[in-house]
Amino acid sequence: MQAAQLAIPDVVLFEPRVFGDDRGFFFESFNQAKFEAAIGRGVNFVQDNHSRSARNVLRGLHYQIQQPQGKLVRVVQGAVFDVAVDLRKSSPTFGQWVGEILSAENKRQLWVPEGFAHGFVVLSETAEFLYKTTDYYAPEHERCLLWSDPSLGIAWPIECEPALSAKDKVGSLLQEAAVYA
Repeated sequence: MQAAQLAIPDVVLFEPRVFGDDRGFFFESFNQAKFEAAIGRGVNFVQDNHSRSARNVLRGLHYQIQQPQGKLVRVVQGAVFDVAVDLRKSSPTFGQWVGEILSAENKRQLWVPEGFAHGFVVLSETAEFLYKTTDYYAPEHERCLLWSDPSLGIAWPIECEPALSAKDKVGSLLQEAAVYA
């Protein structure tokens, strides 16, 4: 498994070594020791989540202001454009974002550490999205950053208005959002 830091160094893209032939393929999708070596610290995942969404569904940008969650995300069917936004006020990359295409075909995974808002938009007819989290879902602490906040300038690869949940339609602008120290 190869690991590469992105423009925001705490966000890491993992690309597995895939072994395939005419029968199919095999790859190691997670290895705790290799993962921790790549991100430079120990991590304990406590919850796995699986979602399915249709084309142009945009989920996010979500985070928990308390009980922040680090997320290791991947796509097992379809393709998404996945985004992480740094919400750590003390960070030199505060308010900046990185995005990557994750797909069943490329088998890439993205590590989105605690202190980031996270979201994705579905690029294929449907997509199934899996992710591990470092803390449990706590709806009372969940916050949403507005996906289209002009101060973020996220270059979503979409040509029409995305399908959004009610909470995602009314996300906060970065300047008004609760952020991390």
